[in-house]
Amino acid sequence: MPDGELRYLKCAAREAATGLAAEYRRLRWLAGRIPAPRIIEWGEERDHVWLLTEALPGRSAGDRIAGDRSLLPVVVTGIADFLARLHGLPVDDCPFDASIAYWLPEARRRVAAGAVDEEDFDPDHRGWSSEQVLEQVEALAGRASGRVVVHGDFTLGNLIVDDRGVVTGCIDVGRSGVADPYQDIALCWRDLGGFGSDAQSLFLDAIGHSTPDRQRMLLHRSLDELF
Repeated sequence: MPDGELRYLKCAAREAATGLAAEYRRLRWLAGRIPAPRIIEWGEERDHVWLLTEALPGRSAGDRIAGDRSLLPVVVTGIADFLARLHGLPVDDCPFDASIAYWLPEARRRVAAGAVDEEDFDPDHRGWSSEQVLEQVEALAGRASGRVVVHGDFTLGNLIVDDRGVVTGCIDVGRSGVADPYQDIALCWRDLGGFGSDAQSLFLDAIGHSTPDRQRMLLHRSLDELF
């Protein structure tokens, strides 16, 4: 079936419904501003919600690069251009907060509830407890700076790329809002590490951060471990 005819249905109940509702609100706001799935239908019934969207044409950036490594420079350049477009949106128009201050209480709640999957930590946090990662986040929180519109989960899996390597849009936008730009930079850089340090350097050069703030990178990667 052609990509343009695909539809995606997400359903959620109880606590998970809050996250899906957040995605719905952000998709509505992003419409016409940045390429993202078009909403076909949103529904609510008691404690259940559902979201039906059109699919974006293409495959995830990670799958595209893995399938054809020659596309890596084109895809990385496209990602950098897309990130600049996203971060260039007027922050005063965005009603959503995605700052460290916003997410820290939820991170603390998840750690206290034992809801963090410690087995899924990245190699540099392997063997750590969620409490230790939270302490690191709290110690580094003051490093966050700048205010742009971020995706919030700017990973290779959430960026869709066509067969020419062109980024056609982003998905899973439930954590988007106004925050430190490194929230996006750090996660994309981390994912590109799966294709080697040269891919990471290419990305940093493309976004004009060839010498990044390593502490801000660590802050946002650490916070992401808790979600």
